[in-house]
Amino acid sequence: MAFVSLLGTMFFSFFRIGLLSFGGGYAMIPVVQHEVLTNGWMSKAQFAEAVALAGMAPGPIATNIAIYVGYRTAGWVGGLTAMLGMILPSLLIIWLIGTVFYKVYQKDWVKAAFYGLKPAVAALIFFAAIRLAMANPMFTGVTRQGVSVDTLLTYLMFGLAFLAIARFKLHPLSVILLSGLVGIAVYL
Repeated sequence: MAFVSLLGTMFFSFFRIGLLSFGGGYAMIPVVQHEVLTNGWMSKAQFAEAVALAGMAPGPIATNIAIYVGYRTAGWVGGLTAMLGMILPSLLIIWLIGTVFYKVYQKDWVKAAFYGLKPAVAALIFFAAIRLAMANPMFTGVTRQGVSVDTLLTYLMFGLAFLAIARFKLHPLSVILLSGLVGIAVYL
């Protein structure tokens, strides 16, 4: 009975996190940590290990952490329970939105709204890309003697990656892999 109670507590804890947390997986880490430590499922050191392992695994980090916490706490049943608790709110919300959207997607006002959203979304993505680039010291590597070699190489790699995707229609994954290999060859 204690095991079932543990699973119930775990499910509802992760369900609440999945329902009420916004901002992506990394923004959810403090909330997950609070629940995990409050319930005594892990120590701070074990949770730090969970974050490190979840960050290396493919998939959303918060869900990976939930699975790891559940597994460490209650075996594979715990991992499955924590995962379901974490992803079920998103699935339900998407199902609800999809159901409503299906009923209104042919309306002129909906089409007009999405037409208006396209440039705003493109601007948000562009803004995020610029902020990410500016956070990279190699993009801002102007010295008193001029532009550093690393900065020139970074701009060249950026241009070639853009050209490979935009002009030559290479798959983004292949461009990422090639860029990583060039990075190893150039910066190692």
